[in-house]
Amino acid sequence: MKATGVVVEYNPFHNGHLHHLNETKNSSGADVVIACMSGHFLQRGEPALVSKWARTRMALAAGVDMVIELPYAFATQHAEVFAKGAISLLHEIGCESFCFGSEDGGIASFEETVDLIHDNQHTYNSSIRRYVDEGLSYPTALSKAFKDLDGTEDLIDLSKPNNILGYHYIEARNAVAPDLKAYTITRESAGYHDEHFSSPSIASATSIRKNLFDPAQEESVISRYMPAGTLRILEEYRKEFGDYHRWENYWPLLQYKIMASSPSQLKEIYEIEEGIENRIIENAKKALSFEDFMNRLKTKRYTWTRLQRMILHILTNTTKEEMNKRHTAPDYVRLLGMNQTGQEYLHIQKKALNLPLISKLSSADKEDISLDIKASEIYSLGLPFSEAKRKLLRREWSQPPIMVK
Repeated sequence: MKATGVVVEYNPFHNGHLHHLNETKNSSGADVVIACMSGHFLQRGEPALVSKWARTRMALAAGVDMVIELPYAFATQHAEVFAKGAISLLHEIGCESFCFGSEDGGIASFEETVDLIHDNQHTYNSSIRRYVDEGLSYPTALSKAFKDLDGTEDLIDLSKPNNILGYHYIEARNAVAPDLKAYTITRESAGYHDEHFSSPSIASATSIRKNLFDPAQEESVISRYMPAGTLRILEEYRKEFGDYHRWENYWPLLQYKIMASSPSQLKEIYEIEEGIENRIIENAKKALSFEDFMNRLKTKRYTWTRLQRMILHILTNTTKEEMNKRHTAPDYVRLLGMNQTGQEYLHIQKKALNLPLISKLSSADKEDISLDIKASEIYSLGLPFSEAKRKLLRREWSQPPIMVK
């Protein structure tokens, strides 16, 4: 059986994801589509709207054949480490190809861009450092350093979020699995960060989440932008657990953690650097909400996403020492769910796996998976009722891979 992979968050699964999934099947000609999906916390440093189990159900309902988890040590990282972890897992599970969405839509330009930067790495890195020292944010420094390269190739626009991820997917593929074939499709209609509905059927996950949290929004409007299965699972989740997850739910915990920590303690947290621990403590004392805190904290130098990742690692108490020993490469493959096709594929493929396959947490090496356990425990604290928290936490330990026919 021929397998292809996609790297996803599905926060939540919507019509744009369905388009990507269908085009992935068409482009690759694969028998099996495997989704490497972030767990309870995501690449932009935020909690997923609903649990990884609910999002696995969304994926399987839409036609994904297997879902594996991208661990916390990769899922909550900047694009380079995020991509390396995901591509490593897709390669490990036996994918012959992978497909990503991009603003560019042509794989040749990604290949040429990666080659150009690789051939001019020293110049490129020097330009990035210069722009960062001038006070620019890291993504802006990357984009400007790239424009400084004197290339005549058909290059991609590295100021676009999905192009940036795509660049790092190709870079990771070249380093980890050169034989893995890459495909890309153009994102349809909605931009990655769009907060408003600008198309009759395709919307960004950002705009969908914003409208889900708007009490004045009619459900019928949101339903145009996602499969019926997604809407049903969202409704069931809110009914079962009392709410969706968002940063504001965790603000009292975060504020306490920051105010109870000394600057030297915060300095040990992953991604905390350049003295920003003092600014974090100062503003946590003044802020009335998470959004207020972030608006006080942000500067020209630090993007909202970079700050959110720092803050997330404070919430989960993830130290530099803890993260640095884990993000070289994944230590395991955690199976979240599959359909019958995925089950048939796994039966054939699992003997060739080089990493442990985790299908139930109770049988896993607790040291290897400790970051994910801690993340799941803290994620459950974002729910409004004690019983809901206990229920979600129990699910982390007792839930076998979700099976659908």
